[in-house]
Amino acid sequence: MFNIRQGGLAIHGGILFGLTTAFIYTRYKKINFLELADIAAPSIVLGQAIGRWGNFFNGEAHGGMVSYEFIKHFPLFIQKGMYIDGSYYHPTFLYESIWNLCVCLILVYLLRRVLKNGTVILAYVGLYSLGRFFIEGLRTDSLMFYGIRMAQLVSIGGMVFSIIFLLLIYRKCYLKKLI
Repeated sequence: MFNIRQGGLAIHGGILFGLTTAFIYTRYKKINFLELADIAAPSIVLGQAIGRWGNFFNGEAHGGMVSYEFIKHFPLFIQKGMYIDGSYYHPTFLYESIWNLCVCLILVYLLRRVLKNGTVILAYVGLYSLGRFFIEGLRTDSLMFYGIRMAQLVSIGGMVFSIIFLLLIYRKCYLKKLI
């Protein structure tokens, strides 16, 4: 985690650090953290969608080998970029980029329709974690922790966290309607 010269930086840690910093800042400035986080969530995941293309340009964070029959359905520049050392590889950067764009659209919709503090940021955590869990399963360069991919483990935690707190928010809103 701290060895940034050997890939120690990961998006999960970056998001956690960013949200923690924003929480401290909003407490100091007496701003509603959840409102701010809800507004920022679509931008965060859009930035992630764009940032994944860096993996493509660096020729890293790709999935396992695939056949030409599989990769031929992708644009030629993707095919060329995923042809590494004589083999084709899953363009996991592309899968995650597309997933993140879809999540961004969902979050923008939620932001315009749902006015409950924390709902949008929690939806971001849950949806991003869901996509990352499956896409991480295709990657070949995952950090392992006792035979489990660390990013998948963190993603499971993100999904559970999101579900629990979304249920708490909606339970609280439901109880207010009853009273």
